[in-house]
Amino acid sequence: MTAPVEITLQAMRFHALVGILPTERVTPQPIEVDLTVMVGDGEGVVDYRDLYAIVAGVLAGAPIDFLEQIGERVATSALAHSPRVQNVRVAVRKPHVALGGPLDYAEVVVRKHA
Repeated sequence: MTAPVEITLQAMRFHALVGILPTERVTPQPIEVDLTVMVGDGEGVVDYRDLYAIVAGVLAGAPIDFLEQIGERVATSALAHSPRVQNVRVAVRKPHVALGGPLDYAEVVVRKHA
């Protein structure tokens, strides 16, 4: 048995409809996603392109209300992608958040285990 391998796709950038405000439902905004998967023993390769496609697919869909929903959907899909994927960590960042003061971004982190 070999040690688990960690694969990270860092700072993937997309434009998506995310939020509950009326303008957020019609105007795409930048969203940044980090995806880390812990890969255990088994057959087959966990392909980076497939992991990227999972994230892109989640963000290409209909408007999403909350960052938590993005993280949950990505984590669930990444775990289902391969029986070799044991753990998933998804960080979703929204840089343009109207909170009335200086802010780099809002971030939500979702962790799931097989």
